[in-house]
Amino acid sequence: MGKFHIPQKYYKIISFATFVALVSACSTTKKVPDGEYLLTKNNFEFEDKKQFFDDELEDYVQQKPNKKQLLFVPLSLLLYNAANPKYDTILNEYMTYPSEMRNQKLRDSLFIKYNMQSSVGKSLFMDRLYHNWGTPPVILDQTRTEKSAQSIEKRMTYRGFWDAEVKYAHKLDSAAKKASVKYSITHNSPTNIKAYYYNIPDLGIKGVYQQKLHESLVRKGKLLDQTVLEKEVSRINELMRENGFYRFNAANDEVWFVADSLQSRKEVPLVLEIHKDSVNRPYKRATFGNIDVAIVNRPSDFPKRTVKDSLRRIRFHKINENYKTSALWRTIIVDNKTIYDQKKLDLTKRNLLAMNNFSILKARDSLRQGGASSPNDSIVDVLYVLKPLDKYELKIGTDVNYSQLLNLGISPSVDLTTRNVFRGAENLTTSVAGTFGSIRNPKNLDKRILAYEYSAQASLSFPRLLLPFNYYKLIPKRYTPTSSIVLGASVQNNIGLGRTNFNTGLNYFANVNDQVSHRLTLFNTLFSLTKNKDSYYDFFVNDDLVRQTVFDDYFITHPQVRQDFEAGILSRDQVSERIIGDLGYAASLDPKRADDLLSFLGTNNSGILRSPERTIFGIPYAQFVKFDFDVRKYFKFNGNQTLVLRQFIGLGIPYGNSSTMPFVRSYFNGGSNDIRAWVAFGGLGPGGSQIDERVRTYLMGNIKLTTNIEYRIPFTEMYEGAIFTDIGNVWNTENNGFDDQFKFNKFIREMGVGSGFGLRVNVAYITLRVDLAYKIYDPNKPEGDRWRFHDIKPLKPTLNIAFGYPF
Repeated sequence: MGKFHIPQKYYKIISFATFVALVSACSTTKKVPDGEYLLTKNNFEFEDKKQFFDDELEDYVQQKPNKKQLLFVPLSLLLYNAANPKYDTILNEYMTYPSEMRNQKLRDSLFIKYNMQSSVGKSLFMDRLYHNWGTPPVILDQTRTEKSAQSIEKRMTYRGFWDAEVKYAHKLDSAAKKASVKYSITHNSPTNIKAYYYNIPDLGIKGVYQQKLHESLVRKGKLLDQTVLEKEVSRINELMRENGFYRFNAANDEVWFVADSLQSRKEVPLVLEIHKDSVNRPYKRATFGNIDVAIVNRPSDFPKRTVKDSLRRIRFHKINENYKTSALWRTIIVDNKTIYDQKKLDLTKRNLLAMNNFSILKARDSLRQGGASSPNDSIVDVLYVLKPLDKYELKIGTDVNYSQLLNLGISPSVDLTTRNVFRGAENLTTSVAGTFGSIRNPKNLDKRILAYEYSAQASLSFPRLLLPFNYYKLIPKRYTPTSSIVLGASVQNNIGLGRTNFNTGLNYFANVNDQVSHRLTLFNTLFSLTKNKDSYYDFFVNDDLVRQTVFDDYFITHPQVRQDFEAGILSRDQVSERIIGDLGYAASLDPKRADDLLSFLGTNNSGILRSPERTIFGIPYAQFVKFDFDVRKYFKFNGNQTLVLRQFIGLGIPYGNSSTMPFVRSYFNGGSNDIRAWVAFGGLGPGGSQIDERVRTYLMGNIKLTTNIEYRIPFTEMYEGAIFTDIGNVWNTENNGFDDQFKFNKFIREMGVGSGFGLRVNVAYITLRVDLAYKIYDPNKPEGDRWRFHDIKPLKPTLNIAFGYPF
């Protein structure tokens, strides 16, 4: 495989630019005028107990130091300082011109304007580069410090601390031309809600509010925090709009709170007021009226060029019959003559976009016009104008990846989406992809051999469930049920071995709400054909030594098997099957020979055909059902810190032709998104098995429990830290002889525990994650030696590098 080369001249340019930036800009105050100060830090000191919202107070400071990007260094400031200061005025004015005017002619005119004729003709390429990429120094403005203190004090009042005090002081270093500001904050005692009342003259509004009164965010005895009051107003708005009150509080003048602070500033009665207007006109509960859906090529096509059709109280307007009316009807959640509900409008819009067949030119809901005098204020008409997307959509992409195993690899892909295949908004997505690279040859580590995988897959999605009966009364349309049929094939070549895979499946999906969704895989079939299987031991010589040791030992007591094997009557797989199935032989082994047999079992267990397994084309097929539950909860603290809890429960149940789960569908532990103190297939589990770790790497389970706890702390917009603990393991429903069976009375003691810390770097839309983890409790160690605190080596953690968050 070829390597990428960068011309030597570019190395020189990059090296020179880096050198200039670091040497010329080593002083962050290089461009700070005499008598001025570079603002380096804002410090916050809290004179009394710190409160839950204090981390957000920094946002109310009007002057902030230059941002630190690279290794907590203000890189953008250093780059700005690297530009020649005599050109700063010219470059500042230069950047005010439109990009198409920024040329040498403009630069020369500016040189003449500022009496720098000797510079005429200069490109200033590097200076422009540093100037554009950099940011000027933040110069301390002491008047803005006072305004910042006032802003902080106002925010604390808003948060319920009416008597808060904020003082400030400047620390000036004339020699270094640097300054910092210290804000001293005293909260004093807060203002609480003494009593909570509500005044709602309209009985309809009052009834709906009282039904959900237990969900109110405002309570007697709580802090009078106006951010909570804002959230309560949003909750009330949403509640009313879901119960028929069209555009309730649209102008934000119908719901407000009144606090009576005449008697006390610490214990204040609070009243919720809801009024339509000053004369208290009654609210009317609206219903949906006409529901029109138009499918056009241009907005002007509706209504002149469309033909009207209808189905179950929804009116459709189409310029042709490319889309079946029934397919469109399934996505429309709103219904004629039902109570107005804003959520149904939102779901309908989501469904239309999720079909990936239309762009929405117009989505309008409005009160029906009621004659010449005034509009009808109780009937809401709805109109959607849709434009079909292109019939075909082609996407071409390439990923370049690196791993210790694959080295440098390239993964090209081509995806073609064909829309509306059967006129029911069905989408066919066909993709061709490949991965090509080189890996180390196990027979000769100084050489590398070609490894590749290429695949083709087709997925046909339906905006409905493929069932032989009408399911709409069982599964409401608001759940957006969909189906997909998948068919694919892949060819893999890896370290001399090869594999051809064929897969197919039928999947059902349903979204209950934004937090809960269901997926049912009715069937999922994978046929895997191994090529050059006999060459496995040619490449994995250590496994071949184990196999030969077990064969030789078995042949001692079974000479006839040796003769048949050497004569070619029995194949290597057939001999392996006899050894693994010979329970008497296994029972006669001493511990050393038993370990050899277990190692042999680990490398052969998934590749040997055992009768009476049924086969298709000579390949045994697996039958199993599998349930995965993945629940995640995110808690926000102190403004922007996040506590994440994740619980994963997995259960696979083999049946029929299978006594165990297939290897590729079983559960394993470890890796950057799992229990990070162990690498993937790193020897954790199954259960509390005590066999050799080299054997355990081959053993998997059909039960998995994993609990992850992670606390994320942003340092800057670019950097974020995290501390975490991962807990879990895999087990089997039956004991396979390794003490790997799941039992309620001991599974807690068999959970592996790992903890660590990490750094996330956010660049553009990509998050690079580095996690360092340590084993805290290892259930596969002997009793009394499972807690691993004594064995922790701070400089030798388990390193995980990945993109994106783990969960």
